[in-house]
Amino acid sequence: MSSIGTVKDVLRDRTAALCLAGVLVSGFGTSAMWLTAGIWVKSLTGSDSLAALTVFAMWAPVLAGPALGALADRMPGKPLLVRVNLAMAALLAALLPAGAAYRIPLLFAVLVLYGVSGVLLDAAESSLVAQTVDARLLGDFNGLRTTANEGMKLLAPLAGAGLFARFGGEVVVLLDAVTFVLAALILTRIRVRASAPAAPAWRRGDLAAGARVLWHSAALRPLVLAAAVTMLLAGLNGAAIHAVVDKGLGHSPTYTGVLYAAQGAGSVAVGLLAGPLLRRMPERVFAASGIALFSVAVGARALPYDAVALAASAGIGVGLPCVLIAAMTAVQRETPAPVLGRTAATAGSLMTAPNAVALACGAGLVAVADVRMLLPLAGSVGLLTAILLVTGRWGWLTGTPTGPVPSSPDA
Repeated sequence: MSSIGTVKDVLRDRTAALCLAGVLVSGFGTSAMWLTAGIWVKSLTGSDSLAALTVFAMWAPVLAGPALGALADRMPGKPLLVRVNLAMAALLAALLPAGAAYRIPLLFAVLVLYGVSGVLLDAAESSLVAQTVDARLLGDFNGLRTTANEGMKLLAPLAGAGLFARFGGEVVVLLDAVTFVLAALILTRIRVRASAPAAPAWRRGDLAAGARVLWHSAALRPLVLAAAVTMLLAGLNGAAIHAVVDKGLGHSPTYTGVLYAAQGAGSVAVGLLAGPLLRRMPERVFAASGIALFSVAVGARALPYDAVALAASAGIGVGLPCVLIAAMTAVQRETPAPVLGRTAATAGSLMTAPNAVALACGAGLVAVADVRMLLPLAGSVGLLTAILLVTGRWGWLTGTPTGPVPSSPDA
């Protein structure tokens, strides 16, 4: 089946199409706000450190993924998606009348809640999609979701920066709030076939239920572990990009945007191909192939040639999303519905938190280590990860018996 044919199949599914539309609309505002927040803080305070903390504020709630996933499991998916989008629109609107003395702390508070909403939305969406979309289309849906996200990351930051330069941060905040409202209106049109059963009372171990599912699953644990290692390496690669541009290629810092554009184009392309490829090869092989391509491209960035740097960036864009798409598709397919929110949120935390840690630590590492040595080393670790994944050696590394996904005691 061609990628065009599978795109049509996904879009014919009402729930999948509406979820993708919501991601597309809110993703535009989110991507614009992601860049503008740092620029806004820098312009108001003159502090590079505070500007950098805007990204951390949005990432930090990922660490609370299991708790937020438990909340998502206890609420019907559609109402939660709608309410969170509307709540974020209201929070952003609260920034508009704030005075100068309160704007910076209020902005950081909103950014933290932004991160919270992102975890909740991802968990609720994963649960809703897994229960309503044909299992054969889950890989296609997750691939198209990647395409939508990455496409917005290519377009929206430029639009946000342009609006900020012309009209100020308030206009970007208003744009983001409007996109959240539009996303909520789109999601209200989702038709849920059956009402969800009432959530059981809280019991000990509820928050760890998702982690238990991941750890005891022969299908999920290898993919999530491999994704966590790959995202750690992606963080180191991201921290090194400015050194690559400056010391390796001899360009001004603005050339970083060219490399990111090439990477984004690669991610857009692989999102369209992910579904058909996942039907032609096992998830581990698809993920390992992507990790291998990503690793070779990271190592190649050590070479001081523009053509190689552009090709490597595109290769990173193609390879990096593969393990994430494969892992989330497996989570949606393998996890019992009562614990899907917790499992999806826990998997998201395990896969994305290493990236944030590596970005922070990598900034210091790049200052003392030569990227011509660091990047090939990172690429070698990535290739080893791909080999361990495709040969099924993660069970040996963890010493944990493998087996089917267990039923949750609180399901």
